[in-house]
Amino acid sequence: MSSLRARCPDCRTFTAVAMGPGYECHACGREFAAGLVRVPRAWGRDGEGMADGANLPLPYPETAIVAKDSLTEQTAELAAVLPERPLVLGGCCCAHVGAVRGLAGRVDRLGVVWIDAHGDLNTPETSPSGNLWGMPLRMLLDDGAVAPEDVALVGARSLDPPEREYLAASRIDDSLDRALVGVDAAYVALDLDVLDPSDAEVFVPEPHGASVAEIEAVLRAVVSRAPLAGIGVTGHVRDERNTPVVSRLLTAAGL
Repeated sequence: MSSLRARCPDCRTFTAVAMGPGYECHACGREFAAGLVRVPRAWGRDGEGMADGANLPLPYPETAIVAKDSLTEQTAELAAVLPERPLVLGGCCCAHVGAVRGLAGRVDRLGVVWIDAHGDLNTPETSPSGNLWGMPLRMLLDDGAVAPEDVALVGARSLDPPEREYLAASRIDDSLDRALVGVDAAYVALDLDVLDPSDAEVFVPEPHGASVAEIEAVLRAVVSRAPLAGIGVTGHVRDERNTPVVSRLLTAAGL
């Protein structure tokens, strides 16, 4: 059982306290299922709109804001300040790197379900754009934070040729049964561009995406197979139309 102070989004009192995996505001009594960490930086060109996605209003106790001058510093601090069950709100997918590295140190075997229109599997050598936000899943796999057999990539429909080659070689696919069997807990990296552009305001929209209901079903399937270690929401812009969509998806994940 851990203790962590945070500001209650309801009464605004700085008394929301982590009790195991949950949170209770000692002032108004409201209970929460996650602690919110905002990560308002984007690691690529012209990413201001994406970075501002971290400021989307969500009704969870805010436990930290991580805004460092380099991705290395951001990753280290985020891994260190993660609450018991974090809701990491990035905008930029690179926020998942610190989240996964921090959570991987808490369990013997962490599964990762990467829900994204893109693979995020490029390297500096293969990336057409050079933007780091196209590389975070590959970073985690290459440094051993998570094993390929414990990763599912769900909803990807815009992949560069080197990413397709990597998926074939690593045998990563969208199977939750394969990726979550035997894991101690799961982290969900949810990029809103997995959705059809008609359902959410995102930074890099891709046509023919999943519906909100389809991603709800995926999230319910994840938490039915493994305890949820945490979830990160990225890829969106700060738009009031996104708040009910994100809230609906978080509810499906048990938050």
